[in-house]
Amino acid sequence: MLNIMIVDDSKIVRKTLRNKIEELGHNVQYEAEDGREAVTHYRRNMQRVDLITMDISMPVLNGILALREIMGLNPDAKIVMITSHGEEELVMEAVMNGAVGYILKPITNEKLKQQLDKWNK
Repeated sequence: MLNIMIVDDSKIVRKTLRNKIEELGHNVQYEAEDGREAVTHYRRNMQRVDLITMDISMPVLNGILALREIMGLNPDAKIVMITSHGEEELVMEAVMNGAVGYILKPITNEKLKQQLDKWNK
């Protein structure tokens, strides 16, 4: 079972992801609505977060900048980017900065399970 932090500015997406993650037998440790909140929470609780799902496009601090900050705090952090069509360049930038994978919206149980299974030891 993984302890997961969901980072997305959409409350509906966070709720949907939470439901899917819990259906797959994992625990949602925290939800953040922007990158700044995610970095703050991770800094205080990194030992309790096994994996982060991170939207790329968010206000305050976008997913790429939040990814960089979190990787600066812990180079071993596991971050899976959530992306929409048309953000391929941003996905490549995220991977070059340490993201361990990505999920293209719409998020299905199969896509999510595939990413989570990689890190569920």
